[in-house]
Amino acid sequence: MTPPDSPRQSNAPYDGSALIADPIHKYVSFTVPYAQSDQHEGTEKDLIDSPWVQRLRYIYQLQSARWVYPSAEHTRFVHSLGTMHVAGKFARHLYPFLKKVAPDAPSEHYVESFLRVTALAHDIGHGPFCHFFDDNFLHSFNASHERLGQIIIRDHLGPIIRKIRRSPSGSFEKGEELDPDQIAHVILKEKGKDNSRLPRWLNVLQPVIGGSYTADNLDYVLRDSYMCGVAVGPVDLTRLIHYTILTDKGFTIHKTGLPALQMFLNTRMYLYSNVYFHRTTRAIDIHLRDIFGDTMKLIFPHDPRKKMDDYLTLTDWSLLEQARSWRKSRQSEERRLGEEWARILDRNVKWKMAYSTVLKEKGQERGMDFPSDEHFARQIRKELPAPLQKIEFRVDMAPLDPRPDPKDRRGNPLYVYDPGTKQVSVEPLEEFLDLLPTRLVQFRIYSHDHEHDAALSRAAATVLNKTPSSLESNY
Repeated sequence: MTPPDSPRQSNAPYDGSALIADPIHKYVSFTVPYAQSDQHEGTEKDLIDSPWVQRLRYIYQLQSARWVYPSAEHTRFVHSLGTMHVAGKFARHLYPFLKKVAPDAPSEHYVESFLRVTALAHDIGHGPFCHFFDDNFLHSFNASHERLGQIIIRDHLGPIIRKIRRSPSGSFEKGEELDPDQIAHVILKEKGKDNSRLPRWLNVLQPVIGGSYTADNLDYVLRDSYMCGVAVGPVDLTRLIHYTILTDKGFTIHKTGLPALQMFLNTRMYLYSNVYFHRTTRAIDIHLRDIFGDTMKLIFPHDPRKKMDDYLTLTDWSLLEQARSWRKSRQSEERRLGEEWARILDRNVKWKMAYSTVLKEKGQERGMDFPSDEHFARQIRKELPAPLQKIEFRVDMAPLDPRPDPKDRRGNPLYVYDPGTKQVSVEPLEEFLDLLPTRLVQFRIYSHDHEHDAALSRAAATVLNKTPSSLESNY
């Protein structure tokens, strides 16, 4: 029976729902208003069509890698739709387990909608160049895209979210209403976050959004590899979700699912080392770091939290088109930056890789930092022959961590259920992680040309106490 405060159900086939064609998940379903509804109901369509979600069409998923992989032109918008779809699959599978460990959990359709809406909005606060924007602009304001996302969810999407009363599977129970504050809380992935006031059902479901394997990273690994045209190992999404359960201790993977988790982690590792941290991608990022701060001073010299109406129109498209116009500016600073942006937009790569190796953790405590790139740069410069000690070069260190921390960024462990002992613990996961490579750093040196590659390689090898590796070819 339809709850009294829910929109009137339609008897027409497929009324109230629609499909989005997607190359990764084939089809993504979403709710739309009933054709003959006698009241205005909120639906996922209203959320998808809102200015803030539509804005993600103009923010690329891969900040610099799209200049290396020409087909990687997809956006945060399509990734958010895919994440919503995967989160819904998690919700429908996990709900019977949820009711056992949290009997006071809301209805199945509410939980499905909650995770879907949270997943759809998880990247809503991103700015141009995504994580690069966080590191090279937002951090100066002690902000992050997640903090901005919280503001957008509460203040701009909240009225739409509160009106939603059904998921693609069915209507909420009487009196249930999505809480934008809870959604905003879940998207923030920070250590030390206070979860004590959250209901238990929400705490145990948080890893779907911010755990070791999530609706987010399962979608982007599948989507980014496909859109880049990169051949990677399999990601068995169906098996991973099937063997994920909820126990009294929390988010748990059945031991039978560990091989599927290993395949996923290996595939994600391959993407990081060959796409996200591709040598040319990192070379472009070095160039961007040199000019991004000065660019933002001209385009958007504000704390976005105080200018959210203006932030709505700040995207990759708006930034790149404005920077492109500076080449003919009468202002010398704009002309200077315009010339640098022209090199990037024309794919005239400024920095060339001179040396590359991988640094491995050697028995240090997990998470221990390597020396900084500035430290290595100073030591390498000292090892160069005197006539070369003034040449310009950059050290770039890209961290790679094939092993997920058994505890996520909020301190929630990933448990493993052992069907042999009927025990739930973290020990099997720790044994499993021992089979994966340790934490790595992709260490590279870049210079303006290849004239001094040999000298830089010898100096780096001396500092790193290893023999120079064979140099990779440059794209």
